[in-house]
Amino acid sequence: MQTDAVTAAIRQVCDAEIMPRFRSLADDEIIEKRPGDVVTVADRLAEQELAAIFTAADPGCLVVGEEGVYADPSGLKVLPHAERAWVIDPVDGTRNFTEGSADFAVMVAEVRAGETTRSWIWQPVHDRMYVAEKGAGVYLNDVRVAVSPIGERLVGALHGRYGHPRARMPDTVTLTRLAGCCGVDYPLVVERERAFLGYWSMHPWDHLPGGLMVTEAGGRLATIDGRDYAAGVTGRYLLAAASDQLWELAAGLVREQFAL
Repeated sequence: MQTDAVTAAIRQVCDAEIMPRFRSLADDEIIEKRPGDVVTVADRLAEQELAAIFTAADPGCLVVGEEGVYADPSGLKVLPHAERAWVIDPVDGTRNFTEGSADFAVMVAEVRAGETTRSWIWQPVHDRMYVAEKGAGVYLNDVRVAVSPIGERLVGALHGRYGHPRARMPDTVTLTRLAGCCGVDYPLVVERERAFLGYWSMHPWDHLPGGLMVTEAGGRLATIDGRDYAAGVTGRYLLAAASDQLWELAAGLVREQFAL
């Protein structure tokens, strides 16, 4: 599918299945998959619709969606080797969505032979569509995002940030909370409002879309042991940063914070 066609499909499905339910969910439309992990009717219907669009356009493709993997995880094993795959997070930040927060997103990544080649992050309430293509940079609402220098005061966000009791934070670094939505957090690194992000989880639907955007903007996404993140990569902690230098700084902080 052409990039514009994917962009249009994401908007279309979001308008049909997600936005009509925003701040209008009935109690029985919110399901707890496991303690603390919720899914909504909007997640499931949006993923089904996007999967149908992708498979109709490319019958031989693999589709890996967050909700589909919960029911059948076999797609995760195939993903790193698939000739072409579409990775879908239909409502990233589902908890935010159920609580009426605008900080949620629809995320899609195209993966070819294990390499993320294109990605989309749509923040519908904020009306911000980020699109990236490998080697071609990142665009926000059809305008290329200019890579600007980051300020001296570094703001980062780490999952599990209340770590090792003896860990100290440098005076130049301020930690803030993650947004509860990778589709909000990753663009903040691209636009240099965050110096780094850290996550314990490494689900491909959470990190492949924003990861391509970070690397296209000159940053790095890698596990704490230095392996660049891609489909199939796992580890103990995942770090995204606006530059290689900031990644090394963040990695040192994480090792101290969490005694890794």
